[in-house]
Amino acid sequence: MAQIITITNQKGGVGKTTISSALVCGLHQRGARVLGVDTDPQGNLGFTLGLDPDNNKTLYDVFTGACTMEQAISHTEFGDVVPSDIMLSSFDVMFTAQHREFLLSQYLAAVSSQYDFIIIDTPPSLNILTINAYVASTGLIIPMESEILSLVGVSQILETVEAVRASFNPHLRVLGILMNRFDSRTKLSREVLEMAEEVAAQMDSHVFPVHIRRGVDVARAPAYGQSVLSYRPNSKPAMDLDSFVDIIAGEQFRSKQSGNTTSKE
Repeated sequence: MAQIITITNQKGGVGKTTISSALVCGLHQRGARVLGVDTDPQGNLGFTLGLDPDNNKTLYDVFTGACTMEQAISHTEFGDVVPSDIMLSSFDVMFTAQHREFLLSQYLAAVSSQYDFIIIDTPPSLNILTINAYVASTGLIIPMESEILSLVGVSQILETVEAVRASFNPHLRVLGILMNRFDSRTKLSREVLEMAEEVAAQMDSHVFPVHIRRGVDVARAPAYGQSVLSYRPNSKPAMDLDSFVDIIAGEQFRSKQSGNTTSKE
């Protein structure tokens, strides 16, 4: 059964899609069977991995019954993806039935046995789509920047996590907070890191030991339909993200990648 990991922070611009695409790409590179699911109506995850939503089935099609979850999966060189588009923004209005919080979980159940990891990218809000992702997940990763407003968003997530645990998914856990666009040279970054560690402790979690540094290649990569891991693998943020993927992959898939590298040499 797949580990289902949601990348979440209600604040926009903290790097959720960057982290999601890096995990899909990096886990796939390590030999894991991985599926990326985009629950953000902006549709950036599919775009980042080279998909055109106009020519592919989307998560909205799944929710409306136009296709099955399996039929909505697009196969790319970086891993499998269920893309999204702007139509998904009508979810709150269209889907009002009882137990609608379980819709994503129910659809993912049909394909989860085919994957080792399912990575869910979420919108910059704590809406019903985000709740669906939390209900479906085994764990959450919370990316944040080294600024106070980003930290406020993380604190608010705690209330939502506790509500989801109480009502829908008692096994949901926060895997950790990931510092993104981090600059250890600045006093603000170091101070926010200390505060993030305090917030993580309240979630019975931690701040990941890898911090993702800034780099222009992160912004450039989506224009080429790639994660920064494949676009500029030797850039500082790509190397940091690669180390982070190692943490999530665990020993099994690190070993696979090492074996593949050895055989190529």
